[in-house]
Amino acid sequence: MKSIILAGGSGSRLWPLSRDMFPKQLLKFDEDESLLQKTFKRLTAFSEPSEIVTITNVLHYPNIKLQLNSIDKSNIVIGEPMGKNTAPAIAAALEYFLQNKVSDDIVLIVPSDHLINDIDKFNKTVEAGIALAQQGYIVTFGIKPAYPETGYGYIKTSEPLLGGYKVEKFVEKPDIDTAKKYFESGDYYWNGGIFMGKISVFMEEFKKYANSIYSNLSKLDFSSSTQINYGVYECMESISIDYAVMEKSDKVALVKLQSDWNDLGSWQSIYNVKDKDENGNVITGKVVTDNVKNSLIYSQKEIVAVSGLENVIIVETEDAIMACKMDESQGVKKLYEKLKANASDTTKLHKTVFRPWGYYTCMNSGEGYLTKTICVLPHQKLSVQSHNHRSEHWVVLEGTALVLLDGEKYTVNTGDSIDIPLKSKHSLQNPYDTELKIIEVQKGDYISEDDIIRYEDCYGRV
Repeated sequence: MKSIILAGGSGSRLWPLSRDMFPKQLLKFDEDESLLQKTFKRLTAFSEPSEIVTITNVLHYPNIKLQLNSIDKSNIVIGEPMGKNTAPAIAAALEYFLQNKVSDDIVLIVPSDHLINDIDKFNKTVEAGIALAQQGYIVTFGIKPAYPETGYGYIKTSEPLLGGYKVEKFVEKPDIDTAKKYFESGDYYWNGGIFMGKISVFMEEFKKYANSIYSNLSKLDFSSSTQINYGVYECMESISIDYAVMEKSDKVALVKLQSDWNDLGSWQSIYNVKDKDENGNVITGKVVTDNVKNSLIYSQKEIVAVSGLENVIIVETEDAIMACKMDESQGVKKLYEKLKANASDTTKLHKTVFRPWGYYTCMNSGEGYLTKTICVLPHQKLSVQSHNHRSEHWVVLEGTALVLLDGEKYTVNTGDSIDIPLKSKHSLQNPYDTELKIIEVQKGDYISEDDIIRYEDCYGRV
């Protein structure tokens, strides 16, 4: 069986920990593995690593590839030039399989940011769905509602099928009264966004119901690159797989998801799955409390002191603090949208960003410039790269830098500096036994992490 991981989300409801350039699926939540890595490992029960295709925004491509390479370097990552919702993403991944001579295998499609701990029961659900997929159904995994939830879409079932049910309709996120009716009826399931079916059946339904997407698939070319061409992708409709295909198709069946499931779509859901202390609190980092109950308090850098509060969420990062009532954590998305409308940098990147070679911290930025401190760990190096829109100036603060610049090598010592001109091929390297720290000043008409063209990279991000 083949597998597709959808990894294009932003996770705005988990701000300020989740950012545009480091979304929810990459977060580890104080565990050894990210949600993306857990998802990938879960799929290896059914697919070889080389048969698992992850599709994501090109901005997230380097981090996605880096995390998956740490598990198995034969994984495939497709980069979207822009976000187009789930229907074009799934169609493009299916086209990748077709161009690689895979036509009628069953494919399992899953989001990258769901938490599932009971792997055995998840596997049993997949096995139950295979029989329906082999009969030509597109199978969706429905989650039996545990309570009337207004934040999820619902699926209504009708007559029983082998191991599942025929799907009558998909319905939008309801108001609370409607959610109570769905919950009490027993015929409705939460839509978890997990699908399975034959590649040929998916393509038939795309052709029938989403031809504006289907008709452009033949223009994609994966023969030499897994990066999708912008000119082709912009012609595809931006639409979810639910709207494009599932709500229209008469070939959709549902099997009940037997395992646990949580989409970790809010800070309250994070609180729900974490171990609590004797006061019902989830505490992470430098936190001091007095008479605090049933709360989540997260500190990334500074000391957070809290007294006399109950049922609250407080999250501190080095450049933002978010606080809300526990039962209003869905409102964090509105805060994020307001900040984004005001062009706040706190929606894009953390001030300190960790990379396999070390880390960097953004110190200051403005119109046409950005200043960073960069730390390169001993015997590590950045990729050979260039920039189309900015030049750079490096000043060594500690250690010694080996700089590759347009085919020449330069040794830059503490207190010395070097200019990196626009469009020049360059690499910052530290072949020595001590840390290298520099100040980098970027200047140009466009300052962004996506202005990087990589030529060589020992971490597999080319």
